[in-house]
Amino acid sequence: MFYINHPFKNIFLSAVFFVVTSFFSNKIIAQENEEKAFHPHHQIGLSINHVHVFEGRDDEGNREVLSLPAWGLDYTFQFHAKWGIGLHTDFIIEKFKVEKNLENGDEKETVERSYPIAPAVMGIYKPNEHWSFLLGFGGEFAKEEDYFLTRAGVEYSYELPKGWEIFGTVSYDFKWNAYDSWGIGLGIAKNFGGK
Repeated sequence: MFYINHPFKNIFLSAVFFVVTSFFSNKIIAQENEEKAFHPHHQIGLSINHVHVFEGRDDEGNREVLSLPAWGLDYTFQFHAKWGIGLHTDFIIEKFKVEKNLENGDEKETVERSYPIAPAVMGIYKPNEHWSFLLGFGGEFAKEEDYFLTRAGVEYSYELPKGWEIFGTVSYDFKWNAYDSWGIGLGIAKNFGGK
């Protein structure tokens, strides 16, 4: 029978406990790191949004802040753990009038917009697993007139099982020589092609 001297018994058992727990905790951490290893993937997202226009006009030409319903359809290719590129498109599902407050000159023109579609090629920086910062360029297209735009945005996402995630988004569109708007939305996305 193996006998340990009493003064060293507690030290010996503590050392054995420390070695065993260190071994298993290192094994668990290694497995978690393997599971969280990055793999390039594609993502398709759909969101329901509200687009806000501060220079909106009512039927009499009076100024009003507009809150317009919209859909967002986003494609993203995440090629690096922190970087991605995508085509993010907003579909405003209403007609509205807006003053072109960013146009040069003294006279500000009021224009009508009919169901505009606004795609933008976006560069995406993802500093951690939840936050994404977006910046890109595109256009807003409607039957009346087309505008070049710059879009900036922030997204917060939460991963769900089987490659799904939910996200919240805030974006700001600067339509050159026209008007600006900002949007807020909530959506769901699916990842494809990751290992």
